[in-house]
Amino acid sequence: MLTLNKVHHIAIICSDYERSKRFYTEVLGFAVVQETFRAARQSWKLDLSLGGTYIIELFSFPDPPERLSRPEAQGLRHLAFEVNDVEVAVKALLDKQVVTEPIRVDELTGKRFTFFADPDGLPLELYER
Repeated sequence: MLTLNKVHHIAIICSDYERSKRFYTEVLGFAVVQETFRAARQSWKLDLSLGGTYIIELFSFPDPPERLSRPEAQGLRHLAFEVNDVEVAVKALLDKQVVTEPIRVDELTGKRFTFFADPDGLPLELYER
């Protein structure tokens, strides 16, 4: 039987490396673990952590193709981040000019949540603890 321990990381390919790097570090507060330029691929790789846990690999590639990225599209639906208070988190995003959808309540759990997007339109969610 296959035994999985945990999700190791989430890989994201961005269209504008510097813009996405600023978004994930300055807006969302991820810490840079390591940044590497891979000359053979003309590609940056940025390892990011949150609360000391390695979570995201952010990649740049020359001319990556666009991908449909709406929440109901087939494939990865969204990436969700837990927050203590969704209203406080929304205000912090709005202070950095990041627009969110209206706050909703999960009909199954009673928890509040909202969606917003990264610079390439990747759907991100804030989900209240």
